[in-house]
Amino acid sequence: MFETLQDRLGSILNGLTGRGALSEADVSAALREVRRALLEADVALEVVRSFTDAVREKAVGAEILKSIKPGQMVVKLVHDELISMLGSEGVSIDLNAAAPVVIMMVGLQGSGKTTTSGKIANRLKTRDKKKVLMASLDTRRPAAQEQLRQLGVQAGIDTLPIVAGQSPTDIAARAVQAAKLGGHDVVILDTAGRTHIDEPLMIEMAEIKRKSDPHEILLVADALTGQDAVNLARNFDDRVGITGLVLTRMDGDGRGGAALSMRAVTGKPIKLIGVGEKMGELEEFHPRRVADRILGMGDIVSLVEKAAENIDAEKAAAMAAKMAKGKFDLNDLADQLRQMQKMGGMGGIMGLMPGMAGMKDKMSAAGLDDKLFGRQIAIINSMTKAERANPDMLKHSRKKRIAAGSGTDAADINKLLKMHRQMADMMKMMGGKKGGMMKQMMGGLAGKMGLGGLGGGGMGGMPDLSKMDPKQLEALAKQAEAAGIKPGGLPGLGGGGLRLPGLGGGLPGLPKKK
Repeated sequence: MFETLQDRLGSILNGLTGRGALSEADVSAALREVRRALLEADVALEVVRSFTDAVREKAVGAEILKSIKPGQMVVKLVHDELISMLGSEGVSIDLNAAAPVVIMMVGLQGSGKTTTSGKIANRLKTRDKKKVLMASLDTRRPAAQEQLRQLGVQAGIDTLPIVAGQSPTDIAARAVQAAKLGGHDVVILDTAGRTHIDEPLMIEMAEIKRKSDPHEILLVADALTGQDAVNLARNFDDRVGITGLVLTRMDGDGRGGAALSMRAVTGKPIKLIGVGEKMGELEEFHPRRVADRILGMGDIVSLVEKAAENIDAEKAAAMAAKMAKGKFDLNDLADQLRQMQKMGGMGGIMGLMPGMAGMKDKMSAAGLDDKLFGRQIAIINSMTKAERANPDMLKHSRKKRIAAGSGTDAADINKLLKMHRQMADMMKMMGGKKGGMMKQMMGGLAGKMGLGGLGGGGMGGMPDLSKMDPKQLEALAKQAEAAGIKPGGLPGLGGGGLRLPGLGGGLPGLPKKK
C-alpha cells in the first residue's frame, strides 16, 4: 500500500542523513519534496500543509543532540509527525458496555462492509471468545442478507433470520432484542450503502442509530478511494457520528493517502485494516508500526506477532530438537517454506524487516519471488518419502520423474538440493560442538539484552514471544537495538548486515566455497 510513498520519502531523507550540517534552506528543500510526495500519495492538501508546517516549526527550533546528525534529526521529526498524524496509539474496538454491545457498520456501497462485518465477528469469536450475532439491514442490494448469512455459516457465527418486507430500523430493533434473548455479547449491524452520499441514506442511518443505540459506529472505507475518502469520513461523522474507521484493501497497490488523511481530518482512530479477502485477514492498526514501515524502518514487532500466530509450537519444538542433532531433511525444508508463505511470503517478511524494504525489488529481479516457494514445495511433494528423508538417493532417473511430476526441470531440482545442502551444513554446524553454536549465540544475545543466560536446559532463559503483549514486544525490540542488533539487513545480504553482539559482521566459521 505505502510502497511508492516509502520509496519517495526514503530517497529524500537518505539525501539528508549523509550530511554533516543542515541549513534552513536544506530543510525547506527537503520538506518541499516531502510535501510533493504526500500530495502524489493522495493525502488531502490541508493535511499535507499542517504536516509540513509542524515539521518545519520543530526542525528550525530543534536542539540538535551531539550524538545525532542534523539529517537524522529531520528523519526523526518526520517520523514523529507521521505517528501524530496517524494517531499516537493503536485503538481497538471498545466492548466495555452492557451486553449486547451494538456495533453499527456504515459506509458506501462496495467498500466491503458485509465482508468486514464477518471478519470482525470472526475476530471477536476466535480472539475474544465472544458470542456474536450478525444482522443485515441492507434490504436494497439483491442477496445482501443472504451474503451475510453465508459468511455466518462459513465462520460458525449466528445471523439474524431473514424476514421479508421488514424495514432496516425494524430489523435493527429485532436484532438487539434477539441478541438479549440469545445471550449474545455483541451484535453487529451491517447497514445499507449507496454509490454516493445522499440525504435518504443519512436519515436512515440516524434512525437506525436512534433505534439500536450502538456503542461503536465504524465507518468502513476503501483505502484505494483517495481524496474522496476525506469528504466521505467528514460527512458520516457530521451526520451520524462515527467512533472509528476500518480501512479495507490495505493490501492493494493504492497510494495510501486515505489512511493518512482520514485520521487527521476526523480525529477518529483507525481501528482495523483489511489486508486480504480471507476471514482471518483483518489486523489492528498500529500508527507507530505503519510510520516505521513508511520510512523503511521495518516492523519487527509485527513480524514476531505474525510468527507467533502462524508457527506451530509443537512443530517448532520438534524442528529445534532435530536441529540440535544437526539433522535437516527435505520435509523440514518444505515446512520452513510453508511457514514463510503463511507469514506473507518473501515480500511480506522483507517489508517488516528493518532496512530490508529495498531488497524486495532486487530479490524479485533475481527470480527470488513467492512463486519460487510454490515451485520448490511442488518439487518436494513429487518425491517419495524415502527421497525426502535421504536426498542423496536422487540420481538422474529419479530427478526426471520428479521434474515431470512437478512441472519443473532438472535445473530447478538441482537448485533446491543445493539450497538444502547449504542449510543442512549450517544446521550441523549450529547443532554441533559445545552445545551448538546457535545456543551459544542465543545465550550471549540474551545476556546482552538482560534476559539471563540460556543455561543447560535449551532455551529456557529466552522469553516466550507468543505470550508477550505488543508493548512488551516493542520494549524487547528496543533492548535488541541497544544490545547491538542494528537495523540494516541480514548477514551476507550487504548493507552492513544484522550485527549480532560479539560476532562482527556475520556468522563465523561458515563453510567457504571451494
